[in-house]
Amino acid sequence: MYAHGGVIMNADETSKESSVPSTVPEGQEPPPAKKRRGFAAMSAEKQREIASLGGKAAHARGTAHEFSTDEAREAGRKGGQAAQHRRNGT
Repeated sequence: MYAHGGVIMNADETSKESSVPSTVPEGQEPPPAKKRRGFAAMSAEKQREIASLGGKAAHARGTAHEFSTDEAREAGRKGGQAAQHRRNGT
């Protein structure tokens, strides 16, 4: 006999159990899987279409940000440093 999940069992009783213990209490059903909502539930094509419309509207209103050459260079430098930091782990 030995303890298994807080219950003392004989060796022959363990063969009936699955090798992965259940996290759901006995007599209860597991919660339903979460459903994707909003953008996550849409196809990639539909997401692109909506994002494109938003970008076009922002440019039409004049509120869209456009990177200057210097801003783009700085953003690229920061991204490169972050990637290198993750790779080296320092």
